[in-house]
Amino acid sequence: MLAPVWEGLRAAGADALLVTHPANVRYLSGFSSPEDGRVLLSDKGLQLWTDGRYIQQAREESRLEVVITDTGSTWVEQLCTHVKDVLGGPRLAFEAESTPYALFAELREALGSEPVPTKGLVSELRLVKSPAEIATLREAARITDEAFAHILDVIRPGLREVDVALELERFMRRAGAEGASFAIIVASGVRSAMPHGVASSKPLARGELVTLDFGAKVAGYHADMTRTVALGEVSEAHERLYDAVLRAQEAALAAVAPNAEGRAVDAVARDSLAAAGLAEGFTHGLGHGVGLEVHERPRLSRLSQDTLRPGMVVTVEPGVYRPGDAGVRIEDLVVVTDAGCERLSGSPKALLRL
Repeated sequence: MLAPVWEGLRAAGADALLVTHPANVRYLSGFSSPEDGRVLLSDKGLQLWTDGRYIQQAREESRLEVVITDTGSTWVEQLCTHVKDVLGGPRLAFEAESTPYALFAELREALGSEPVPTKGLVSELRLVKSPAEIATLREAARITDEAFAHILDVIRPGLREVDVALELERFMRRAGAEGASFAIIVASGVRSAMPHGVASSKPLARGELVTLDFGAKVAGYHADMTRTVALGEVSEAHERLYDAVLRAQEAALAAVAPNAEGRAVDAVARDSLAAAGLAEGFTHGLGHGVGLEVHERPRLSRLSQDTLRPGMVVTVEPGVYRPGDAGVRIEDLVVVTDAGCERLSGSPKALLRL
């Protein structure tokens, strides 16, 4: 599994890699508190470095050798001493995308040499999910679907957006999730035109569209689904808007397949909305990879350089937003298969009038 990492290290002129990005730390180690962990990869193997708060947890969870730092010096000083004295001073690489300059400077001073920047060596491994990862994502999507079915019986005029969000999170936690994948979006009425309209104190009102964007987090893996529902009867214009977004989403789902380019799948949805005269209202990319991060590669967007492969898990989420009026987004979580894609999100997509 690590052969591409070693190839990348050799190409960069390095012999060891310090992994600090939390999702990459968890991926390599299984440690569930990756924000307080680092992985050191060298020809001596992989080590999880953390501190004394996690002695038992790290040893129970991690499949790697665990090194617990002490309070006599910083973890950077201790790790760099290990690199020099135990590993014999290999040239150390770091993850350039997630390493702040202050940490880089501290590493350089402690090593007495210039650390080597690398990009994407571990995150590239995470692009294609294993069967076990897909099973975990499937479970997260199942809980998300159950939460949606539950909330349909809860939503009513007068309820605040934040009340809906809290009930969604409560249900998902009771159903077995670690919590919500991200700050839950509940955006109603004119606020539905805000793509990231995190739940506010605004009361829901009859005749409004309500966008719900949420997901359950299970064993570190995120689900992500969006549905837009109607509170009672909505205008014909809003129904037409919904129908156009649904057509675009279904067309894009049909385009998700092995060897499809991310930008080409995005173009399918964008062309569908353009034919309905709604292209200007689609202001974001079509989708993104989901796993240990809720937003990761591959990307489905105009600027994407990614090509889809079986085992990749992505969202497909066209949306159209009319500031001051309303917005609609419909999002499914799917896994790319040998023949196309499988929807992990099973909730209904026809416009529901509650």
